[in-house]
Amino acid sequence: MGRGEEGRGVPLSVEELKRIQIDCAKKVIQRDDYGKLETVGGMDLTFEKIDENPTRAWASLVVLELESLKPVYSHVVEDEVSFPYVPTFLAFRELPLLLKLYEEAELKPDLYFIDGQGIAHPRGCGIASHFGVETGEVSVGVAKTRLFGYYKEPDKKRGSYSYLKYRGRILGAVVRTKDNVSPVFVSVGHRISLKTSIELVLKTSRYRIPEPTRLAHNLLQKVRRESLGY
Repeated sequence: MGRGEEGRGVPLSVEELKRIQIDCAKKVIQRDDYGKLETVGGMDLTFEKIDENPTRAWASLVVLELESLKPVYSHVVEDEVSFPYVPTFLAFRELPLLLKLYEEAELKPDLYFIDGQGIAHPRGCGIASHFGVETGEVSVGVAKTRLFGYYKEPDKKRGSYSYLKYRGRILGAVVRTKDNVSPVFVSVGHRISLKTSIELVLKTSRYRIPEPTRLAHNLLQKVRRESLGY
């Protein structure tokens, strides 16, 4: 994704960033393309000062057994993030730290839940798809807000969902993971079907978001507070 160019301090134009995303979207596999799924991981990222650039940032991975949802591994990395926040280009800001986390992890899960969009993106490649294509891993995007597309609100009961669409094409699903709680936006990241993505989000969600991602978020908040002396 042009990390070498960025690393040399050569800025990429918006058109170049769009081209990278379009090329990435062509490589996404939207079918179940894996063996056994025994472990699932959740990744999250947070910043010291979200509105400053550069800023210190932390990323976390928590891995759970799929059947028991018992945590079996966790890891946190810290680094400086210098790419600015630009809507629809989130991966260029956050992915380098997620890749560092991935490379350092001693236990890699069979599937990754990424806090963000997969193919439910204007150019078909949000951060979850970027991560999957870059690493070759199975990934699912689970976002708390809609980025792109339109949908009808699903029923208030857990397990209900409606499709997220654009010009008649299905981009993802709006899934109710808990009764009377705001839904999450699920989309294919890489090497998985939307149907299986929805099933796994529901299977792993005790609260609003999948348990691996929720625990990764909680771990990150603890590390951030300790690092900042709160």
